[in-house]
Amino acid sequence: MIQLKDVRWTYQGGETAVLDGLDLHVGRGETVVLCGPSGSGKSSALRLMNGLIPLFHGGALDGDVRVDGEPITDLAQVGRVTGTVLQHPRRQFFTDAVDTELAFALENFGAPPQRIRERVDEVIADFGLAELTGRLRELSGGQQQRVACAAAITHEPPVLLFDEPTSNLSPQGIADVTAVLRELQALGATLVIAEHRLHYLRELADRIVVLQDGRVTADWNREDFAGLTEEKLRAEGLRSLDPPERTSVTTAFAHGPSISPGADQDREAVSVAEEKPAAATTSGEESRSGVVLRDVRCAFRGRRVLDIAEAHLPAGAITAVTGPNGVGKSTLARILAGLQRHTGEVLLDGRPMSRSRRQRESAIVMQDVQRQLFTDSVTAELRLGTVPDHADHAATVLADLDLDGLGDRHPLSLSGGQQQRLVVAAVRLSGRRVVIFDEPSSGVDRRHLQSMTRTMRDVAAGGAVVVLISHDADLLALAADQELCLRPIE
Repeated sequence: MIQLKDVRWTYQGGETAVLDGLDLHVGRGETVVLCGPSGSGKSSALRLMNGLIPLFHGGALDGDVRVDGEPITDLAQVGRVTGTVLQHPRRQFFTDAVDTELAFALENFGAPPQRIRERVDEVIADFGLAELTGRLRELSGGQQQRVACAAAITHEPPVLLFDEPTSNLSPQGIADVTAVLRELQALGATLVIAEHRLHYLRELADRIVVLQDGRVTADWNREDFAGLTEEKLRAEGLRSLDPPERTSVTTAFAHGPSISPGADQDREAVSVAEEKPAAATTSGEESRSGVVLRDVRCAFRGRRVLDIAEAHLPAGAITAVTGPNGVGKSTLARILAGLQRHTGEVLLDGRPMSRSRRQRESAIVMQDVQRQLFTDSVTAELRLGTVPDHADHAATVLADLDLDGLGDRHPLSLSGGQQQRLVVAAVRLSGRRVVIFDEPSSGVDRRHLQSMTRTMRDVAAGGAVVVLISHDADLLALAADQELCLRPIE
């Protein structure tokens, strides 16, 4: 179904090949998982398969690329036989509403209106999208991911390409995507999934292909894959195959309609892989250094999306904000960063913080970090927000996040995981009092999870309030000192 033979690809302006002698065959009806370190070429391989390379992205391509037995000659041709889900779904939306987004491909291919309506209704029911009635830009990252998955399959292409489809999804969202993948397999679809999270795929994948430096270094069938030891996975830079185990975690001091009564609800908690510092004390009767929220409420189009009577986010500790998709986690991040209007007050060390002060004293790593890259080189990006006291640490931070040697690269030429780590590095050097990481582990492999955790701990050790919004159980286990679990407002 898909044939890549001796493919070499270099992006326009790039000095080295991102894909270098890539050979890969995917049979009709196969489910193949592409994994490997950040920057190994997984996303570029998917772009070959859907024609974005070289028909959209400029560069030099050598080798043979065929999909459904034919060379790719135009995007309309390959668009009929492939559907793609990107790491950051908002980049692939063409409309502003769920139903019109689902209908978009069928309309472009001239399907009869009645068939479009029937098919859109089917997909809305299958993906549980009926409750998502607002504009796409108002949905949470996880909800947008569900819509993107649904839109990719609405025109029923025989080949589905997924680039980290679970990166922003809650455990329930991952279960929903897993169920859809099983249904697609039953229908005979060919699936290629680039992913760092592997535990939900161990029973789905027919083959697991490891990429390193733009070429295949390992190709396992399902049985061989299931038998890999943790040592082997660690050596390959891959995450664990086992589902996370539950463990207790300190509950943040908080109450209000948006606060879940238990810290473990709707979270993949895992056993801690390495010793963590003791969490900061968070009792309401103890010291309130850090951020305090009082009567903080936010509504969109008359619907409350966040309602916190009181919460304490201590300085010097990492507070994990968890909960299902759409409960207001990213809204809370925007409030803390001064980017979202709300009622109530936010205090830092007992002093009220206006929105403008929060904008000056906070830093945020967004889900889609390309929105935070403003300059023409990695070095310039770091200089943009680095305070003088931290300038001497730039080289150390880059080395710890495996970005040394990339100072002259344009930020947009980096892989998704490298871009993510670049923004994390910039935040580390910003010297801000409140630092928010909103789903920072998209595109991040096992080794870089640990370096990212060290960076967050360094920020907390400097006295900052660190807030981690994540569904990533592996990252939560490594980083979280306490948990603030949100729930839907009844």
